[in-house]
Amino acid sequence: MWSCAMDSANPTVFHMLERLVGKRVLAVINRDFGYEGRVAVVSHEPPGIWLTESEAVILRSTVVSPIPQIVNREPKGETFLHLDAIQRLETSSEGKASARR
Repeated sequence: MWSCAMDSANPTVFHMLERLVGKRVLAVINRDFGYEGRVAVVSHEPPGIWLTESEAVILRSTVVSPIPQIVNREPKGETFLHLDAIQRLETSSEGKASARR
């Protein structure tokens, strides 16, 4: 019983990731590279996320526009990303996903 009370009081990173299931995200792997797709499953062993409809993306920033923008995409299908590899995870609204195509 005690562990259940602790779990509800202290959400883990897995609880936060599970809220993203079904949503589109951009997972930044390093400064210039990442993956965009829909979160399908959150895995505990090994720790990571499965993306469907995923695309590998190239990110670029400039002095004029310091916020990295996606400049290239390559379809990848289903992709597993280990949590150790992800530097940043951003949710993207559905409107942006359809507008970018």
